[in-house]
This record gives sequence, C-alpha cells and structure tokens, in this order.
Amino acid sequence: MKIIIIGGGEVGYHIASSLYQNNDIVVIENDEDACLRIDELDVQVIRGNGANAAILRKILPNTNLLVAVTGSDEVNIVSCMASKLIMQSNPNFKTMARVSNPDYIDSPVAKRTQLGIDVMVCPELSLASEIADILSIPAAIDTERFADGKVMMMEFVVKKDNELVRKKVKDLDLPEGCILSALFRDSELIIPHGDDVILAGDHMVIMGKSNSMMEIPALFGEIGRKKSRIMIIGGGVVGFYLAKLLEHTHLKVKLIEKDKERSEYIAEELSNILVLRGDGTDLNLLKEEGIGDMDVVISVTGSDEKNLLCALLAKQLGAKKVIVRADHYDYVPLFEMVGVDRAASPKEATVNEVLKLTMGTGIAALTTLEGEKVEIIEYTVSPNSRIEGTPLKDVQFPRGAIVSMVVKGNETHVPRGDYVIKAGDHVLIFSLPSVLHEVEKLFK
Repeated sequence: MKIIIIGGGEVGYHIASSLYQNNDIVVIENDEDACLRIDELDVQVIRGNGANAAILRKILPNTNLLVAVTGSDEVNIVSCMASKLIMQSNPNFKTMARVSNPDYIDSPVAKRTQLGIDVMVCPELSLASEIADILSIPAAIDTERFADGKVMMMEFVVKKDNELVRKKVKDLDLPEGCILSALFRDSELIIPHGDDVILAGDHMVIMGKSNSMMEIPALFGEIGRKKSRIMIIGGGVVGFYLAKLLEHTHLKVKLIEKDKERSEYIAEELSNILVLRGDGTDLNLLKEEGIGDMDVVISVTGSDEKNLLCALLAKQLGAKKVIVRADHYDYVPLFEMVGVDRAASPKEATVNEVLKLTMGTGIAALTTLEGEKVEIIEYTVSPNSRIEGTPLKDVQFPRGAIVSMVVKGNETHVPRGDYVIKAGDHVLIFSLPSVLHEVEKLFK
C-alpha cells in the first residue's frame, strides 16, 4: 500500500515507523530537523508544504491513503481536500486529517466526506473520552468497549493486599462470560495459562460480556457507587471536554486553570463544575483544595513535564490515583515507571485510526495497551475470509496472537478450540504488534 504522510513531527514519525516495513511510505515535512529524523527510516522524504497542490500532483499517482497530521488544522484539511480533487478518478483513495480545534469536530472521530476527508480525528477529544471511560470504573486503569458495547475490556493493577495474589489462573472465580486475556508483569506480556500465578503488581486485562464485567471491579476493592472526588488540572481542550463529559455524572469534579479568561469561560459554560483559578503546581492551593482526599487527579496541561510534576505532587499528598497526559509517546512507559497510575497520549488515537485504514475493511476497532506492547483488534468476518468456516484449533494463528472473545449476533462467547468462525462474527484478538500483518492475512 502506498501511503503519504503530511507532517513528520511526533505523530507523523510514529505512524511512519509503524507502517514502513510493509508499505511504501512518502513523508512531506517542512522542518529540516524533522526531515533528518524521518530519513532514518526506510521511507521517501520530501521537504515542502503538504498543502502544495504541485507537490501533491507529482506524488499522488498510485496512492491508497493520505494522512495529514501537521500541527496546523487548516493545512491538514486543505491537504485532504486538494488530494481528493486530484484523485477524484480513484474512488478507493482515502484521506484522514488530524484536527485539534473543536470548531471543526464535536466527537473524537468523525467523517467529513463532503470536505474530501474520509476520517477526521481529534486526539484531544479522544483522550478526554478515554479518561472519562476510565473514571466510570474507579478501580480500573483502562477500559474499552467493543462489538457495539456488547464486550468490555478492563485493566487493573493487583495490589499486595488483594486476595487474588498467589492464586493460579485456573482458580480464578470470574463471572460467566469473562476471561483473563493478558497479564503484564514488569513490562513483560504474559498470555495466561491455567498454572500461571497472579503476583502483586501484575496488570490484569480482563475481557467479557458487558453485563458480567460489572461484577469484576469488586475483585479489586471497588464496592458500591460512591460519589468519587475528581480534580482536573488544566482547562485546555482536553480538560474542558473531560469536565463537560463528567458534568452530569455521579462524580464530584474540581478543575484548576491558570488563565483568567479561560477559567471564567469554563465556569460560565459548565455550571456544575467548580472552577478554580490557579497553578496546578501551587502546593498551598493543592492542599487548600484537599488534593490528598481526591480519588483521582488528572493532569492534562500542554506540558508533559508539568503534568508529571502535578501527578507526583498529588500522589505525595495522598491522592489515590493519578492520570496524566503525555504528548511525547516515549514518555508513557517512563511516567508509569515512576509512579503515575495511567499515562495516556492523545496521539495514540490518531495512530490507531491510521492502522485501521491500512488493515482493510474488516477492522471494526483497534486499540493499544501498555504503551503499544499489545494490540486488541476487532474483526468482522467476511464470507471471503480465510478463517471463515474453520474451527479455531485448525487456524494457524501466529505465535503472539490469541482469540479472546467472539460475538455472534447478540451472543458473546469465550471460544474453545472447536468453535467454528462464521461470516458476520465479531472476533476480538490480542496480538503483539510484530505479528499484526500475519493476523490480518487470516481475515482477507
């Protein structure tokens, strides 16, 4: 597949590094330093403006996908619009634009085909939505929904006083229709077997029917629905949208914003949110506002370093859980290594949407866990898929990939070896990134 990436910054570089081994990649970037960094990969680099129609006209022939991920919304939109006009004779040509201004988009992912954009992604709204989902299950550090909400995934940290410590996987009393899909131990992925033992500090990834999954948080100390206390530090796009999502929930939310005009705007727009004007690193302010009594503190300013400092301060003062925004992808595992419960990158949503577009029409959802150590892919099986009509025990899955759940109509299954995959089934697969390409072939 030939893919053009407009913008070679953090996001563009990450997309190129994820795709260049199996695709023909062209990157257009204005900045010389960014071009030199991208040039380390086996890709073609063009220094110039990605919205320049003359450049696009030269390189667009035989292109399957154009992804515009510069720091300018307008450049991204214009690049997609111009490319669609140039490639209008090719109905299979796709475009994707990253935007940050909520004036252009009101949901994390949208279609703007009338503008020539097949997929529009707002990383900031995606991040806010992801954090809101995590807050709905206070004991969890990550949650995802699949198959139109019929299946849920939750990730938990096993604390040393948890009764699950030293238990074998085969002795876990999970609700019907739920399965332990993965364990992360000291950054290592373990596909669990019956004799594997749960240890303190393990990250357990559990997947199952949405109704049954509601019983899982109790295993990790969550009892009943109390009115959790939440503090958001930073009132930018992420902080504002997150507060908006939480405004009418059972959560009690405070938001700290440094800028006078911005804090006044948020207070006017979100009347049920207590907005405080101040700096999230002001120790006196944090103590006065009872940060030590908070169930979750979320730092989502525009500075990774400040987010880390705010989170560690909150932890030191007694906050139960801290979540931070990390714009630099490489910071995610480092932040979690030094005590942050969950570090999330807004750029992850953009990368995932690009991967979905490159993996064909059968992909219904794709998400990453633990800083890209594993991917969860939801495939919709077509009548022409190689896997269709075959018992799972006879499917030659690559080492490092496993089927966790299958949804057939309204029925959710934890499949055994004799389960036969049929057209229309939604198949949820845990896979190492290195074998995704082999998994993809089974569904073509």
